[in-house]
This record gives sequence, structure tokens and C-alpha cells, in this order.
Amino acid sequence: MKYILVTGGVISGIGKGIIASSIGTILKSCGLRVTAIKIDPYINIDAGTFSPYEHGEVFVLNDGGEVDLDLGNYERFLDINLYKDNNITTGKIYQHVINKERHGDYLGKTVQVVPHITDAVQEWVMNQAKVPVDDDKKEPQICVIELGGTIGDIEGMPFVEAFRQFQFKAKRENFCNIHVSLVPQPNATGEQKTKPTQNSVRALRGLGLSPDLIVCRSAKPIEMAVKEKISMFCHVEPEQVIFIHDVSSTYRVPILLEEQGIIKYFKQRLNLPIDDHPSDLLMKWKKMACRYERLLKVCSIALVGKYTKLSDCYASVFKALEHSALAINYKLDLMYIDSTELERSTEAENSVKYHQAWHKLCKADGILVPGGFGIRGTEGKLQAISWARTKKKPFLGVCLGMQLAVVEFARNCLNWEDANSTEFDPDTKNPVVIDMPEHNPGDMGGTMRLGKRRTVFKTENSVLRKLYGDEVFVEERHRHRYEVNPELTHCFEEKGLKFVGHDTEGNRMEIIELENHPYFVGVQFHPEFSSRPMKPSPPYLGLLLAATGTLNAYLQRGCKLSP
Repeated sequence: MKYILVTGGVISGIGKGIIASSIGTILKSCGLRVTAIKIDPYINIDAGTFSPYEHGEVFVLNDGGEVDLDLGNYERFLDINLYKDNNITTGKIYQHVINKERHGDYLGKTVQVVPHITDAVQEWVMNQAKVPVDDDKKEPQICVIELGGTIGDIEGMPFVEAFRQFQFKAKRENFCNIHVSLVPQPNATGEQKTKPTQNSVRALRGLGLSPDLIVCRSAKPIEMAVKEKISMFCHVEPEQVIFIHDVSSTYRVPILLEEQGIIKYFKQRLNLPIDDHPSDLLMKWKKMACRYERLLKVCSIALVGKYTKLSDCYASVFKALEHSALAINYKLDLMYIDSTELERSTEAENSVKYHQAWHKLCKADGILVPGGFGIRGTEGKLQAISWARTKKKPFLGVCLGMQLAVVEFARNCLNWEDANSTEFDPDTKNPVVIDMPEHNPGDMGGTMRLGKRRTVFKTENSVLRKLYGDEVFVEERHRHRYEVNPELTHCFEEKGLKFVGHDTEGNRMEIIELENHPYFVGVQFHPEFSSRPMKPSPPYLGLLLAATGTLNAYLQRGCKLSP
């Protein structure tokens, strides 16, 4: 097993996740089996209870793990399926060690950060690195480990110490450290500054880790003189300094790394049994990146949500839309609309914001209402759904988006004026969305219906079934506490809102489709989590096809994309 540790310096959010994913992609293109581990130094057990404004979206895995969004990057780039234990947190490690202490495993010993916590980290990494993540179920050969946060952070110290020890346990030819740093360029001088990187590498060395590669992030391409300066002051060869400047799409990052000789370096440094040149997989990435940059036709989608100030809150949704747009040769124009700005209360408080939001919604080719929690912004989402239904705009509702589509239909087509979800109004006379029987409202962490579940199509006359390749059932990832009330579904079906998919028992409504509409679809699951750059998610692909007016032609071709 070869281990590649990716650390970060100067600032967090520098792009370690994309760098780690890109390195994995390059090594996979050389024919190696690659897995990935993300370490988050926070004390939370998992990411499930975070606000999206804290760390971006919560990514859900097949086994129901609620994890950091970087695991989503790994899955998309490497086309693998990870597990909850591929995300290590301080909380998980301390809980593991404390449980062992209570069990009596350390009887007579003083339990300390060194060696007990650091040993637990190393043991966890070695065990998880062996778990197969590909469809062929073979043990991985390479494990890429991303250490979250920044070198010098107090909460990350036990992990840095663990890897300081681990480099000797694994042996030099099996362990490599990549340090990602920032090269800022102040507007006042326009000069690229190396001092932050020098200080960051010095701090890393002081903690006992020496970088094998220094990846320098910058806004613009870095000059050769800067590369030589970093090489000299950071005690590495010039070939060990890699530049990654801001690019038009993340698909370009693996190509930039490959162009700077990273395959040859890894082959020598880790003694890998590979050729110096990548296989067809990286050529596909190159073609995809070139195609992405040459797109001329534009499709605009309005994303109506409540976490629109930070794009990372809907990272997987954005990626799923982007994958689908690229598949049909369109450039995606994603317009984020804060759902509260569509509400009547905003018109009274700030009419400019209100009319700007509605202008965006009206000019969009398609409308998407993603998942979410809480009552804030729901009335605005209901307004957007009503607009999509009545104006026959292509619409996709995901999780809460589907539930609100049912609420909107109940209010405006069934004339149940107080129809609502019990999440927002526990005393409603028409509870069209209810909490699930097994939901425990006491603890919040890990109590939802999570992970991959089967959805069975109950009719052949379904747009989504055709988009999925006429499968009898699909398996997608879930994350919800509430569901459509199964006792009221017949009322909706009589009026044209069909529940075309349900769970294996037939009790949980999973997919809705509206008759006599170009594309009005709601799904209880989160199809964005399984979307891949070369395998777009069918519900999102359907939205893009409908928004560009090509859905019927696609279905007539037997769900084959035009060349």
C-alpha cells in the first residue's frame, strides 16, 4: 500500500480536495486502484448536524454516512463509492479511544494523545485503506489522504504527529507528502509573493513532515523565477514545485498536474509499476475539459433555495447540473435565487430585491428546488413551484423540493388551503407530508432515513423510468425525516399528479410526475450524489433536456445522446 498525504498551508479552502482528487484520477488513469480518506479535525462525529454555511453541503454516502463535501469530489473524480469510515474526525477518533478505555483495553495505562490517539489514527488509516471502493471489489493500491484545515491549527496537531510517526512505519518508498500552499499576488504591487509558502513549509518541517511536492495555488500562472525561489528557500528541487492557477473548470486540474511531470515523479518516488504516460482515461478528461471550454449554447437554470450565499452549499447539485449540461453540449448558467426574496413579505420590505428575484425566475429555462430543512423560505419555494407548474416550465424538486411540490398541488389544485408538512405546521388539517414512524425527534445526529435505498417504478408510463434506461427499479441515496402521506395519494393521482415510484414495500412515495407538463418531476432521494462527469444523473439530465427543448427527441432516440 502506498500512502499520499495532502496537507494545506496559509489558508483553508485552498483546493486541497480538488488537488487530492486530481492526483487520484491521474494515478487511476495509470491503471492503479485508488482510494481516498478525508480527515476533518473538528470534534463533531460527522457532518450531519452542520449548517451548510459552516462547511458547505453534507454529502451522503451509500452506507448512509453524512460526510464532508470533499468525499463527493473523490467519488466524482475517481468514480468510486466510499464509506463513512473514509471520513475521519477528531470526534470519531476520541469516541473510539474512550470506548476502548471504558471497555478496559488500556487497563492500568494513562490514556494520552500520544501514543493512544495517534496510534488510533494510524490504525484507522491502515484498515480503511484496504477496503475496496471499486465495483471489482479488489483491494486498493494507493490511498490518498487529505488532512483538513491548515498546518499550525491546534486541532490538527494530533493528526500531524500521527503522520510524523506513520511515515517511518510505512517506510519512505510507501509514503509521500504533498503540501498545498497559496502564492498571493497583492493588487498594489502585482508581484507574486513566496513568503507565506516559505513560512508554511517551515511550520510543516518543524512538526516533523517534509513535503515531497509543493503545489502552489495562485490566481494567475506563476512565473519561473517564483518557482526557483520557492525551490531554493523550501529545500526542494524545482521539479517538486507544481503550479495550479485558477482555471475555467476543475476538469483542467488533473491535466495541469500531468503536464508538469507528476506521473514520472510518483513512479520514481513511490516505485510504482506504471508507464510514464497516462492511459485513455486521462485523454477522456482532456477531451471533456476542451469540450467544456468550447461550449457556445447556454441553458439557464434557476436554483431556488435558502443557502444561496455560498455556492458550496449546493456543490453536488451544481455538479450534477454541470455534468448533464456537458453531456448535451450546453454551457450551464446557474442562477441562485434566495427563496425568501420571492415572498410577498420581501416585496413590502425591499421591492427591488423581490422584482430582481422574480425576473431571474421568469427568464430561466428550468427551475430546480433542492433539499433543505426548516420553514424559512418555504413560501418562496412554493411560489416558484406554482410558477413552474402553471407556466409549464421544466421543474425538478429534490427531497424537500418534491414535498413542497405536493403541498403546492394540494393547495392550488385540490383546494386544501391549509395543506402543509407537519415539519412546518404540526396541527394542519391536511398533513400531506408527515414525519416517518421511525424518526426519533430527540437526537438530531444520524436519525434520518439515510443512504442507498431501492425505488421501484409502478408504471411503465414514466418519463423518469425511460431516462433511467427503462429499469424496473433504481437505487439512489436518501437523507430525509419526512415523507408524503401515503393515505392521501389517491386524491393527487385523480387530478393528474402521479406517484410513479415508491419504496420496496410500496408505502413510501419516491417519485412524482405531473401529467400534461413538459417536465414536472419530484424525487424524494438525492440523485446528485451519484452523478459522475461521464455518467450524468437521469433526473438532472431530464431537466436540462426539457429546458433546452430536446427531451422528446432524446426519448424517441431510445435515450441516446446525439453525437
